[in-house]
Amino acid sequence: MVVVLEAVSRAGLVDDTALPPASTVLREAGKLAVDQEFLTDVGATVKSWLLGLLLAVVVAVPLGVLLGSVPLLGTASRAVVELCRPIPSVALIPLAILLFSSPDQTKMSLVFYACLWPILVNTLYALRDVDPVAKESLRSFGFGTPAVLLRVSLPSAAPFIATGVRIAASVALVVVISTELLVGGDNGMGIYLNDTQSGGGRTDVLLAGACWAGVLGLLANGLLIALERIVFRWHTARVEGIA
Repeated sequence: MVVVLEAVSRAGLVDDTALPPASTVLREAGKLAVDQEFLTDVGATVKSWLLGLLLAVVVAVPLGVLLGSVPLLGTASRAVVELCRPIPSVALIPLAILLFSSPDQTKMSLVFYACLWPILVNTLYALRDVDPVAKESLRSFGFGTPAVLLRVSLPSAAPFIATGVRIAASVALVVVISTELLVGGDNGMGIYLNDTQSGGGRTDVLLAGACWAGVLGLLANGLLIALERIVFRWHTARVEGIA
């Protein structure tokens, strides 16, 4: 892909101010790696990203366990969940601006909303798919609902909950940078990307910053996959054995 982009630009098939050569973009990306201003913006984005994601995990997992363990509550809340989860977070930016005075709070609230639904839905469906024979076997030995939840349901559902967190992390990065692009603030990757277009614009710097956003997403996804393999080694071995 890099070679194709380089060839297309060098051959003059497109305006190099609109699509700079890949080598130029990569050179600018290398400069950004040691640019203190850009690194400060990356830190601000990562902070809002992680705090919003962490808050979503703290809320969504217990809520999903509650709704998935109590059939009456799960049935009653299904309509609300199915209604709210398709709403894109960026559509709520005007509302978030009205509710929160700080750009950082606005970003975190939208990241929280975006992350809430993948984690909640994965938790709900994971608990519903727990082997009923395993649960009934434990009950036959005199264990109550809390013990069944802790010993069977949660261990079985945990790998799928972790998958929901990984999906939410990818969505959250898109949301936080999009919010920075639209809302602004003091620091953030989206704000840096906006600034590259002031005074005539620098497409090469814009694309270099976008490349680092992609790298950040790849690193986060790779880290979460590695953690899943370590924490849920038994699940990984079983899946690979089936495959």
